[in-house]
Amino acid sequence: MSTVSVYLNFEKETEAAFSFYKSVFGTEFHGGIMRFSDVPPAENMPPLAEEERNLVMHVALPLTSGFMLMGSDAPKSMGFRVFPGNNVHINLQPDTREETRRLFAALSEEGVVEQELQDMFWGDFFGSCRDRFGIQWMFNCAEKADN
Repeated sequence: MSTVSVYLNFEKETEAAFSFYKSVFGTEFHGGIMRFSDVPPAENMPPLAEEERNLVMHVALPLTSGFMLMGSDAPKSMGFRVFPGNNVHINLQPDTREETRRLFAALSEEGVVEQELQDMFWGDFFGSCRDRFGIQWMFNCAEKADN
């Protein structure tokens, strides 16, 4: 079965970000957290700095309906340049307006609401926000309002 997932990189905040997402979605890490110290040294790889040994090499968190969010730290010392920005949106399509509101409130806390949840011209309940880690989320719920 094919799946779609999004992979996020943070300079050194992956564990904090994924612990936050874990608390929002109430799921558990798939396979735990792999640390850079868990990676066997390669022949041409420079030694790992002590302060980077505990950084996240890989983490995967199931969100909803088989969707997997994955991530890793990408420190500058390893040649990475991470710029949180507007290049990634994660679109969530919860089954109910209640769940949409709960997720929206949790993810926008200490973040920025870009568009309040509202009924849209295409017939769905939609909104968007940027969380406190700079990740952008869109919400699109097809459940109709009770009148």
